[in-house]
Amino acid sequence: MSTPSPPGRSRIAALAVALAAASALTLTACDDDSGGSSSSSETPSAPDTASFSGNAASALESVKASVRAEASKRAASASAAASSFEASVSAEVEGANKAARTELAKVDGAGNAMSDVTMTGKPRSETGGLLAVVVTITNKTGKTASYAVQVDFLDSSGKVVETRYVGAEDLEPGQKAQPVAVSRKPTEPVLTPKLAKAQRY
Repeated sequence: MSTPSPPGRSRIAALAVALAAASALTLTACDDDSGGSSSSSETPSAPDTASFSGNAASALESVKASVRAEASKRAASASAAASSFEASVSAEVEGANKAARTELAKVDGAGNAMSDVTMTGKPRSETGGLLAVVVTITNKTGKTASYAVQVDFLDSSGKVVETRYVGAEDLEPGQKAQPVAVSRKPTEPVLTPKLAKAQRY
């Protein structure tokens, strides 16, 4: 008594028969009406894969990677330039700026030296992209004096979003100082600097 084949083997056998039949039909279809086979010129030839380099996609990816690397390099360079500029400004005037903040805390109103101070924007190409203003302080009195200045940075609605303090100490009569007030806020939205207070002491 024979053992029945497992269901899996029966399916495989049936599939093999079906494939054999399909192959036979395909070979028959290749013959033309005259009983001969079609000429080789009528049969499409397979592409010559040897002529394909397969490098187009990889070359495109290489270009994209190069562009990304260059953008990243420029961003890092701009950030480094901004940090370097701010560090140089801070190192020069940090002491005077602290004194200016302390002095202005005692002042009500705009202060007694608004007419001694002017402001000029500094090109972003020189500041690593940061918003910076040169605060020109001129001692217009006849004796040595120190100055404290407050610069506010306003948004488009006129709201103060940042305040910076700069100062100059022991200016001789007629002498000028030009500390720089630097905003630490992002470049967007664009802020507008405003001279808020100036005190001579």
